[in-house]
Amino acid sequence: MIKRLMGCVREYKLPSILTLIFIIGEVIIEVFIPFITADLVNKIKDGAEMRELLLTGALLVVMAMVSLCCGGIAGFTCAKASAGFAKNLRGDLFRKIQTYSFENIDNFSTASLVTRLTTDIGNVQMSYMMLIRTAIRSPLMFIFSIVMAYIMGGALATTFVVVVPVLITGLLLVARNAMPAFRRVFKKYDRLNESIEENVRGMRVVKGFSREDYERERFGEASEDIRRDFTKAERIVACNSPIMQVCLYFNMVFVLTFGSYLIISGTGSNIDVGQLSAMLTYGMQILMSLMMLSMIYVMLTMSAESIKRIGEVLGEEPTLTSPENGNTVVKDGSIDFDSVSFKYSKKAKKNALSDIDIHIKSGMTVGIIGGTGSSKTTLVQLIPRLYDVSEGAVKVGGVDVREYDLRTLRDSVSMVLQKNLLFSGTIKENLRWGNPDATDEEMIEACKLAQAHDFVSSFPDGYDTFIEQGGTNVSGGQKQRLCIARALLKKPKILILDDSTSAVDTRTDALIREGFKRFIPETTKIIIAQRIASVQDADMVIVLDKGEISAIGKHDELLNTSIIYREVYEQQTGGKDNE
Repeated sequence: MIKRLMGCVREYKLPSILTLIFIIGEVIIEVFIPFITADLVNKIKDGAEMRELLLTGALLVVMAMVSLCCGGIAGFTCAKASAGFAKNLRGDLFRKIQTYSFENIDNFSTASLVTRLTTDIGNVQMSYMMLIRTAIRSPLMFIFSIVMAYIMGGALATTFVVVVPVLITGLLLVARNAMPAFRRVFKKYDRLNESIEENVRGMRVVKGFSREDYERERFGEASEDIRRDFTKAERIVACNSPIMQVCLYFNMVFVLTFGSYLIISGTGSNIDVGQLSAMLTYGMQILMSLMMLSMIYVMLTMSAESIKRIGEVLGEEPTLTSPENGNTVVKDGSIDFDSVSFKYSKKAKKNALSDIDIHIKSGMTVGIIGGTGSSKTTLVQLIPRLYDVSEGAVKVGGVDVREYDLRTLRDSVSMVLQKNLLFSGTIKENLRWGNPDATDEEMIEACKLAQAHDFVSSFPDGYDTFIEQGGTNVSGGQKQRLCIARALLKKPKILILDDSTSAVDTRTDALIREGFKRFIPETTKIIIAQRIASVQDADMVIVLDKGEISAIGKHDELLNTSIIYREVYEQQTGGKDNE
């Protein structure tokens, strides 16, 4: 997983390497500054000439400026590298999701995928930034400072042998106790995002049932749950500071007390004032390095959970893929279901579809009727290979759908789903999802066929009218007709309407079907409907019941042979002709 993540650095390798180089330069200079400062203090104490003092002071200024430049450049390159790494990772994650089949998507909730694309990647970005900057700087500063402390203070530096293990133990205990709370937060973020998503999508329902108070309470509980875990974790992490302060002050008191004693008792033969000041500085650098390492440990442990969640998405293999050298030509719109059975999961005990045998000639109009849960949508989703059959075979144009290149197959099948979705953008932009190269004339023709042209023309901006996210500024019937027009622009060999005229009146529904009959006679049309009127003129009507075919035939035949069909017809028409 780490190797896969590092592959996302790609074109940002140079900024990452430059960050390391400039960080090393900054550390080396910072470690030598106390050494030069100690020399300056000793020269002042010994009464050195002003020229010599100025030269040493100028050297310190130059070193400080170079250190500052190294730190500034490292900050710039680090920001560029980490932001670029996050961009590539986010892009790889999004592209991976695009390869998923419906079965893969079912393994993740929408809210969880959003959290992984935002919060989790943000955590990984922060960790990468710390790895190429702080995680290099702190260990180097720690090692170099220890070495210089022994060079400057000799045995006095042994104080760090006592302080450092105490500090490391305390910081590790803090991080270890804080991590479980941090890990719990990520799953709770999923639930929080899910609450927000449901509330925004169902705003009309919430207001229609006056459930604002309930939704506020539900959101408040999810938010409070996250607050509790974060408060607990931050309270534990806050112990870093007092532990650090105790060790720091102990070190300062010990070095000052024992160092002063050595200076006074030894008349400066073992250690001088300059060395003592350098020891205090090195002590600060050592302890600050350990403090930063503890924060890196906390961040990396937090990110480990994010990396795991991102890895789950990147590691999920699409259950549907195009075969090598897949068929790239769909001969016609004929459809054959040969002894098809299907279940959504291999672990499922019951099939969603069982023993389906259907043979549809190209250009036919086929209606599908059945009660809720009869697997009507499941049946048609097998045609464009949104799922693979568990047993048997589905053929389009006489070829098993598993032998087609996926893009070729799906470009030949237009499907207007049960949940009509329009994207934010103009009507033209939405229609061109069906065909990016469609001309204005082709869009108008498709809209006329879908009975959408009249209401689109009534808008002040016509086809340039902006559609809000989810199509909230058009009615349900208008949305359905635009989705049908979008599907028609693909000029498909098979057109599937999954209950996609339920929001239009019967007259408009009849006009749409009449248009199909006259203008796209060679296209195979499959219409899932609840209204008998929508399918009674079909060449074939399939009656589904609990995932099995109950009856197949034309309208008149089914009235005599299918109890289910006749009951639905009589409920909707009172037994009278619906024409």
